Amino acid sequence: MNNAVFVVLAYFLGSISFGILVSKAFGLPDPRTVGSGNPGATNVLRSGKKLAALLTLLGDAAKGWLPVWLAQYYGLPMEVVCWVALAVFLGHLYPVFYRFKGGKGVATALGVLLGFSPLLAGLAMLSWVAIFALTRFSSLAALTAAALAPGFAWLLLAHVGYIIVVFILSLLLIWRHRSNIRKLLDGTESGFGKKP
Repeated sequence: MNNAVFVVLAYFLGSISFGILVSKAFGLPDPRTVGSGNPGATNVLRSGKKLAALLTLLGDAAKGWLPVWLAQYYGLPMEVVCWVALAVFLGHLYPVFYRFKGGKGVATALGVLLGFSPLLAGLAMLSWVAIFALTRFSSLAALTAAALAPGFAWLLLAHVGYIIVVFILSLLLIWRHRSNIRKLLDGTESGFGKKP
């Protein structure tokens, strides 16, 4: 029963949208109503408030990391830790507080990876930074990091359950970016410093 409660609480934590909360605190428009319509750090950054975007990034990443770390800290079975990781991520994608319409999950996934392995999270982040620096497309950077993450996990993680979770997170991230994939293919994707 305690394990189930932990998983449910992780989902509720994941359902908290820091992009929406931070934007409201800064007096910015609801990120779901501007730009890409995604309540994530990248869209908040389009408001011009770098601090708001940074706080959104940190908040969304922290909520992915915290329940995974707590589950490990309290010695919950590895299978439960895996369910906690999936629950917090699904909470972000399909938040109960916002009619199940959430973000794309990049920062929250990074937080989950950090809970599994700091090195894994670092490699995923490095992949994102490298592609973004080269292309200025946040979506392409996220897709690249998502594609590489399972390989990193296979090399770094000892528990097969964690590897499976990373694979599922990557698939969900790619699925959530399907509209961006179409735009990248037809040349209409909006990048930072680029015109669509």
